[in-house]
Amino acid sequence: MPSETIEVLAARYGPRYRWLATVTVMLGTISAVLTTTTVNVAIPDIMGAFGIGQDKAQWLSTGALAAMTVGMLLNAWLLARYGQRRTFIGALCVFIAALLVAGMAPNEAVLIGCRIVQGGVAGVLQPLSMYTLFRVFPPNQRGTAMGLFGMSVILGPALGPTLGGVMIEHFNWRYIFYVAVPVAALGMLLGSIFMPQREDGVRAKFDFAGFTLLAVGLACLLTALSSGQREGWYSDYIVALFAVSVVAGTGFLLWELHTPQPLVALRVLGNGQFTCAATVACMFGVGLFGSTYLVPLFVQTVQGYTPYASGLLLMPGGLILGLFMPIGGWMSDHMPARILVIGGLICFMLSSYWLAAVDVNSGFWMVAGCVVLSRIGLGLIKPSLNVTALRSLRPELLTQGAGMINFARQIGGAFGVNMLSVTLDRRTFFHSDALTSLQTSANSATAELLRQLKMLLAQSGLPPDLQASGAMHYLGRVVHAQAYTMGFRDSFLLVAIIFTIGLLPAWIMGRSAASKPW
Repeated sequence: MPSETIEVLAARYGPRYRWLATVTVMLGTISAVLTTTTVNVAIPDIMGAFGIGQDKAQWLSTGALAAMTVGMLLNAWLLARYGQRRTFIGALCVFIAALLVAGMAPNEAVLIGCRIVQGGVAGVLQPLSMYTLFRVFPPNQRGTAMGLFGMSVILGPALGPTLGGVMIEHFNWRYIFYVAVPVAALGMLLGSIFMPQREDGVRAKFDFAGFTLLAVGLACLLTALSSGQREGWYSDYIVALFAVSVVAGTGFLLWELHTPQPLVALRVLGNGQFTCAATVACMFGVGLFGSTYLVPLFVQTVQGYTPYASGLLLMPGGLILGLFMPIGGWMSDHMPARILVIGGLICFMLSSYWLAAVDVNSGFWMVAGCVVLSRIGLGLIKPSLNVTALRSLRPELLTQGAGMINFARQIGGAFGVNMLSVTLDRRTFFHSDALTSLQTSANSATAELLRQLKMLLAQSGLPPDLQASGAMHYLGRVVHAQAYTMGFRDSFLLVAIIFTIGLLPAWIMGRSAASKPW
């Protein structure tokens, strides 16, 4: 039986084949991206269900983002080894299994493991979908194909948090995993019919050494950063993790520079313009994924929003992103890309700076407006940044350059969530200690508050020997709530600083454009 290549399938189904293939890959991509974004609104509920702190809960996002990075690097080898159909169906099969196990997870370790698997599958599916659409559409319609792919990726951030909020509101957090199962199952069914099989050719060798070094280095570094607050930054365990990550990272860089078929094409960083673009992409990932993690957590834990309300708060930003993405792509063809990237970074910077002033009384539309402004910035940055980066490379380096830009953004996202989670914890402890040191008998405001609290507790019938401890307990809760809010403020301010620093490589990126591709 002949292999069902794209040409065979196109001859069988005619012009409608490209749309059948589009629906198929979009189902797979949407199911993967949808689950990635729905988890953010469920983090407070998961923390309560398993009794875990911020240091462990952030792995639900960090682990998925790091695995997504590795999955993207695996994609090219999987396609060459097994073909599009087997890779697509196999990835969705693993994804469904991870969803079902996550929904029944008995503890946080199992849930985090499932999230890592889900992130890895999402990393495989996204470039696979883009590659398939690029192949099935003719050259004069590939712009439309990339627009459709962009819409499938955008639907996740736009609808995921709201859908997750609805499921939690009417069921519980476990159902956010089950909701993607039917979509993924339908994608598997259609993939067995409309996805092409592997074409004959030379099978690429996989860089197992580079993959192992990268995975070990990332895992040790992220674990050390997330556990340092709990274990102690100078403990033997944390120091050992940092040491292993440095050794593995150094080994990875040296290996990738000398192996003939590298996992990550580091040599494209020899182009100054591309290096600046990759730096901006990394900072962009830090701020984008980090702020998307912080906003739902803030409005639920500080302002008392329900998961549904926090999902609604993120929806306007997702819809605006869907509107501005094609506009940003059009503008990148008619305006200097440097101006668009700088404008987008400024939008992100202002959004994060305004969020650094939030408190328990900040209004719904104030926070939603900041999210909208950041998504306008995303619509300006993403297409123009890719165009600027790839325009500086020779045609034979375009594939490697595209992979490197995605790698930089995803690495930035993984470290961004981790870094901001650590910042939130450390700054909360700092402000808590600072505020606690001020609550002395010499503080007239504190003394008056305790006096009034004791009176209220006495009026409620509480015994005298419990009135003082009850008043002090309430004061402690007030101090922690204020410190937690100030920790969020500092974290948002850090995001604003990161985007401000990103203006420098963005400016250099435009000025260092070479007269001919490198």
